Amino acid sequence: MSNKILSNKNNLQVIYEDNHIIVVNKRAGDIVQGDKTGDKPLSEVVKSYLAVKYNKPGNVYLGVVHRLDRPTTGIVLFSKTSKALPRLNKLFAEKKAKKTYWALVKNAPPKSEDQLVHYLKKNPKNNKSTAFVKEVDGSKKAILHYKIIKELDNFFLLEVNLETGRHHQIRVQLSTIGCPIKGDLKYSFDRSNRDASISLHARTLSFIHPVKKEKMQFTAPLPNESLWQACED
Repeated sequence: MSNKILSNKNNLQVIYEDNHIIVVNKRAGDIVQGDKTGDKPLSEVVKSYLAVKYNKPGNVYLGVVHRLDRPTTGIVLFSKTSKALPRLNKLFAEKKAKKTYWALVKNAPPKSEDQLVHYLKKNPKNNKSTAFVKEVDGSKKAILHYKIIKELDNFFLLEVNLETGRHHQIRVQLSTIGCPIKGDLKYSFDRSNRDASISLHARTLSFIHPVKKEKMQFTAPLPNESLWQACED
């Protein structure tokens, strides 16, 4: 499916929209849903966009289907109707929505392609997860698959597919094998990116439309940064 990116004064990049769903390309630093920081979340930006576009005077309905970490970029799906939201939630809960991520790492992973299995335990105090090779009290099993899809001058571009959706899963699992994501100080990369992002991008999303029952597939354009742009050459 072709993705025509539409931008507006809120710098919101709309990849696709119909009566029931809206797909956007999240910028680094945006939070998907409101949190204790009080910063305006992406969900409210999308609501404002819809209110203006359709001249809606009252509250605009918008359902949050899934989230991305604040420093990451890429594809986020929202529901525009209460009919679509529970169906989309069910798709994601049953792992019938396929998400592919791209990650830039400085160190070559041990294998060019592999499955990683760890047990992750979240520490709410520092909002960080720790990976263990065996199950420990309070841990959850985490599985992902990665492969190298491009070698750059000083970095490797990995394609990552998740079997589970754990807290900071890609970040902590790649760091555990010696491949922290570029800019991710929380998980052992040595310096931050200029914009405080980490080089993890939710690249594609595919799922069955909750109402039309058609297969939908979307690709989020890469950030406008030289290293990311080199990934498309």
